[in-house]
Amino acid sequence: MIWNRGIVAALAAAVLFGLSTPLAKALTGSASPLLLSGLLYAGSGLGLALVLCSRRLLGFKAPLTWPRGRDIGWLAGAVLTGGAVAPFLLMTGLRQTDAATASLALNLESVFTALIAWFVFRENFDRRIALGMLLIVAGGATLSTETASQSGAHWGGIALAGACLAWAVDNNLTRKISACDAMLIACVKGLVAGSCSIAIALALGQPIPPGGTLRLAALIGFLGYGLSLTFFVVALRMLGTARTSAYFSIAPFVGAVFAVSLGAPITMPVVIAGLLMAAGIALHLTERHEHRHRHGYLNHDHEHVHDVHHDHSHDSAINSTTNHSHAHVHVPVEHAHEHYPDIDHRHEH
Repeated sequence: MIWNRGIVAALAAAVLFGLSTPLAKALTGSASPLLLSGLLYAGSGLGLALVLCSRRLLGFKAPLTWPRGRDIGWLAGAVLTGGAVAPFLLMTGLRQTDAATASLALNLESVFTALIAWFVFRENFDRRIALGMLLIVAGGATLSTETASQSGAHWGGIALAGACLAWAVDNNLTRKISACDAMLIACVKGLVAGSCSIAIALALGQPIPPGGTLRLAALIGFLGYGLSLTFFVVALRMLGTARTSAYFSIAPFVGAVFAVSLGAPITMPVVIAGLLMAAGIALHLTERHEHRHRHGYLNHDHEHVHDVHHDHSHDSAINSTTNHSHAHVHVPVEHAHEHYPDIDHRHEH
């Protein structure tokens, strides 16, 4: 079993997003869905921007790793699909379907994400990982059966599926730039997505909610969207897209448990979902992926500590045992050890 920072980051992203859902639901009556979505995204972007500006005061001295060259195109694609197309399709679908149908449909995101990662970007997987993904997704789908509805609005379901596909593309494009500063990526996506949604909502004449709602939406957005996305990008860098998406799929269960703690009854779907997701995570945590592989020459920039893959000198005094970022070179080497499809192990099998 390989236990690393990526697993912790993926689970933290899921927990933060899961906890934010019941809290955001409490705001749905005070603003339109489109405007509320924009406020949450904007809150995430603005909050992260403040953290980025103050990181040096907090002792973080490593420079930001900005997208360069082709990475700018990947970032633009991720912002377009995940920040513009997906939210628009989501709001369109929610207008025509009930909450249960939407919840069930949105579980397609992790499936689409894994399929694109496996069959388009050739990310490695085995039967254990595929089965774990199915169990986690089945757990999320189970949560929707409790209030399964009669809606079945055809075009609404198609719009929701389209939103899931757009977010799946976003997840895979974001993985291509996951070597860049995770908080910076999340900040840009939040600011762009929030600005677009708010601008559209205001252009449609939707009223601005009271100040208390604005502040609460900003706080929920910062924690449940901004920090969650930051952890998600870190996990993408260290685990790959499909595994990160699988761990993140526990978010509906986290939200359900939180709702129970706020007074909602414990139901059989919640119990069954928890067991299915626990079994899926157990399969992932007990994965052993080890084989002889070759690293080619590579010159890139990302956060790292010195280990078997990062044994280089520095031009300045940097503590090699702490996380730091700078451009560095990987010389060709061939060896065997346990690994994930992280940023240093994106090789063919």
